[in-house]
Amino acid sequence: MRKLKSFLLAGAGLCSGTLAVGQHVQLVSHPDAHKVDVLVGGKPFTTYLYPDTLEKPVLYPLRTADGQIVTRGFPLDPRSGEPTDHPHHLGMWLNYESVNGLDFWNNSYAIPAEKKSHYGWIRPQRILEARSGKKGVLKVTAEWQQQDRTVLLNEQTTYVFSGDEHRRTIDRITTLTAVRPVTFADVKDGMLGIRVARELQLPEKKPQQFADNSGNVTTVAADKDDVASGDYLTSEGKTGDDAWATRGRWCMLFGKKGGETVSIVIFDHPGNPGYPTYWHARGYGLFAANPLGQKVFSKGKEALNLQLQPGQSVTFRYRVLITDGDAPPTAAQLNKMADVFAKASD
Repeated sequence: MRKLKSFLLAGAGLCSGTLAVGQHVQLVSHPDAHKVDVLVGGKPFTTYLYPDTLEKPVLYPLRTADGQIVTRGFPLDPRSGEPTDHPHHLGMWLNYESVNGLDFWNNSYAIPAEKKSHYGWIRPQRILEARSGKKGVLKVTAEWQQQDRTVLLNEQTTYVFSGDEHRRTIDRITTLTAVRPVTFADVKDGMLGIRVARELQLPEKKPQQFADNSGNVTTVAADKDDVASGDYLTSEGKTGDDAWATRGRWCMLFGKKGGETVSIVIFDHPGNPGYPTYWHARGYGLFAANPLGQKVFSKGKEALNLQLQPGQSVTFRYRVLITDGDAPPTAAQLNKMADVFAKASD
């Protein structure tokens, strides 16, 4: 009863679009390990990882306030029962499939050396700020490079972390500035992505591949799956697989994990190109917002093909909300939160 009461009180905070009682956020830098740990209320929330062994910096893993990990472990920390597809799906990230024809999205350790020239790399440069407080602020820079280290885009990203008893929130504000003429062709794979834990996948109707803790892969028939419990809901009322390739100012993925209902919500911002975004929301566990793939998602009825000339910039702002408790946020609560986020500025 106490937990239900506290969740309902937290829901009141959701209705107003604000956190109920904010907890202290601590950022701990580990330069030698190329990571920054983020703790909320003294408990691990996520880690900013930026080693040279990754093709992009990521937040990994993501946890609920109760400590449930909502992101997939593979490939860094495979867990029993997880799919082993798409090794480039790691934690939470932002990149794109076609930047001057280079594929930043699909690059990973699995790409053979002879094919790497077709892929881009986001190479972290500096940590400008790592500040603890009622909100944790992490400011970083990176370069979007070809394999020969030719720079296409300079990136500056600010992460703002906050949380309370039942919620964790991440604001990501990324500004990309062109070093040379750049075209983002309208393609499917982009832009803000999260790969979720097995429990948050939509129940599958097809056989799936899983890895045990030793990395051994087996195929399990769909009728043996009793773990996946996820479902999507968008601001336009689309659910399940019908959320894919539709627009909305927010999309929520929710399901059962650790005996609780957990949810991940991505909010789009009116200042972003292509607002409201298309949702690249897949049942197998990829949850992504792609505002630039309009030609693909509209089946040719729309097109964007975003272009930047040297010195021109574009900014992408997203809010990610992670909740736990007895029920997910309601559509009315999320709409009010979206209204508040729409007014956010640097």
